[in-house]
Amino acid sequence: MNVKSRLRIGAGVGAVALGLGALAAPAYADPSPATDYRQLAGVGSDTTQDVMNALGDTITNSSGKVIASWNATATSTNPIKTKATGCQIARPDGSGAGITALNTAVDGSTGCVDFARSSRGPNNTTTTDLTFIPYAKDAVSWVKQDGSTLPDNLTTAQLKAIYECTLTSLNGITLTPILPQSASGTRAFFLNSIGVTTPGSCVTSNSTIQENDGSAIDSPGDIFPYSVAQYTAQESFVVDDRRGDAVLGSVNGVGARNDDLTLNLSFPYLRNVYNVVPTAKLSDSLIAATFVGTGSAVCQNTSVITTYGFGALAGDCGSTTLKGES
Repeated sequence: MNVKSRLRIGAGVGAVALGLGALAAPAYADPSPATDYRQLAGVGSDTTQDVMNALGDTITNSSGKVIASWNATATSTNPIKTKATGCQIARPDGSGAGITALNTAVDGSTGCVDFARSSRGPNNTTTTDLTFIPYAKDAVSWVKQDGSTLPDNLTTAQLKAIYECTLTSLNGITLTPILPQSASGTRAFFLNSIGVTTPGSCVTSNSTIQENDGSAIDSPGDIFPYSVAQYTAQESFVVDDRRGDAVLGSVNGVGARNDDLTLNLSFPYLRNVYNVVPTAKLSDSLIAATFVGTGSAVCQNTSVITTYGFGALAGDCGSTTLKGES
């Protein structure tokens, strides 16, 4: 039985293990209809757009659904309109772009963006203007092409050398390391995890390479970082399956997932994912009820969070200690 066959069987097993239907309809992050503005508008991370859309469909108050989450990319609707009056903005693609959009809304007092989705912590801690509120656990591993004779396991030292272009072949195959577009939080986290500040000249990266999209992998030497939660959600068909021929690798001899496809908390590249809000808004009753503390609406919906491949955070969910500028 080949690797792809095992993966497709694994998808069915995973759907059962995660309590999902194998033919469950994928979730889409844009509110539908587009005029369903809701109460809190969020943009940013590709990795967390689907789980935040699901939480948007789940979390309500006396005024209706609370969260409107906009996709990182779409084939149409750009710019997006996040509020009923004004607020046409270019669709932010990735954690960094979402945080920039939030800062722009805060600095201009526009109210067009209320929170940013981020799969990384703050890059700039010179101010405490923004608060990064964690709500789930993820990991970032790497993928290769199904059937490639590249090793199934790579060490951190090997990954660092590959992305600095000092290791250019393995098992007789020329390596082609790939990174998603520059605003990607997954890109930033992965490079930090493997100790790479500046990728080498052999690395392929441009604005068209979207994170968590296996179509980037189309030759035996390709290596590409991938959110483990997104990979699981795609494999279990709760979101669009964008894996293509990409299969997950291990790091330092540790697999990213357990046998039941849940996140392996012993994996070396674990990360929190965040909703980022203006620090000045932490006392706002709607922001607080939605995001802040273990009793918040987001933190109380652990079944939704784990359905989308993420791990629960327990006591750390909703913490407001992590602050920064961008």
